[in-house]
This record gives sequence, C-alpha cells and structure tokens, in this order.
Amino acid sequence: MEDTPAPKHASASRTVMTFLVFPEHANALGKAFGGQIMAWTDMCGGICSMRHSAGTTVTAALDDLQFERPILIGDMVTLEGRVNATFRSSMEVEVTVHGENPATGARWRCVEARLTFVAIDDKGRARLVPPLLPESDDDRERIAAATARRDERLARRKAR
Repeated sequence: MEDTPAPKHASASRTVMTFLVFPEHANALGKAFGGQIMAWTDMCGGICSMRHSAGTTVTAALDDLQFERPILIGDMVTLEGRVNATFRSSMEVEVTVHGENPATGARWRCVEARLTFVAIDDKGRARLVPPLLPESDDDRERIAAATARRDERLARRKAR
C-alpha cells in the first residue's frame, strides 16, 4: 500500500505565467483565440498540479470555463493557478486569466476556470497526492466548495 505523501500548502504550488499575444495567437478580429487561452490555462493548471503532486499529472476534467472579456494582439496575458482541493489521486486547480494593456497598465479578468488533474506514476496508474493543508479561512472555503463540485461530478457520472 502506498504511503500518503506529506501535506502541502496551496501557496507551495502557486503558478504564475505571462505571455504576450502575437498575431499567431489571434483570430481575424485581432483577439486571442479562445483555444489558445484554453491551452495556456491547461498548461498553467498542469504545472500547478505537478508542483503539488511532485510528479506527472494529466487533465481529467475542465469545469466552468467562462470567457468574460477579450485580449487583443499586443496585450499581455497573465495566468495564476492554485490548488483548491485534493482528493485521493486527483486535485482541483483554479486558473484565473487576466489581460493587461502594456501601454496603459489597464488590467482585466478574461477567464476563470477549474480543472481536475489526476496524478499518475511511471506506468500511467493513478497515484496518491499530498493532502492540501489550509492556511486560511479562504483555503477552507475553497476546499469545501471544490469537494461539493466533485461530489456533483461523481453523481452525474454515476447517473449515466
């Protein structure tokens, strides 16, 4: 039987990435492709989950990705990922994406998404992840909300 890894704080795996939107990242309207933003979101969440689990993870689900405002060619994109909750071999990671105009400094939220990642071993089998050690009331609230979302996902899967 596998030993449970030592608990970790969410702050230990926090991930921040920044990109500049070039024409190859944009559609004919000069706005970042939604698919590009989604790919960067998945990458940020994946790095965050790998940091927390100290190894390889795979994307299992993408819940609740909402585009709020566009990001234009020449704007910067900053993604921030954090672990909201951990379960046996999976974890929910929240990624928030902001756009920023480098000339004016104006910053806005573009996307917020929640992704589920599963930690896997070198044979592709699920492995245990470290429990999340809350540091604040916000952390405890995130764990409770993520647990409720997981319960809903599992109930929907069972109903199929």
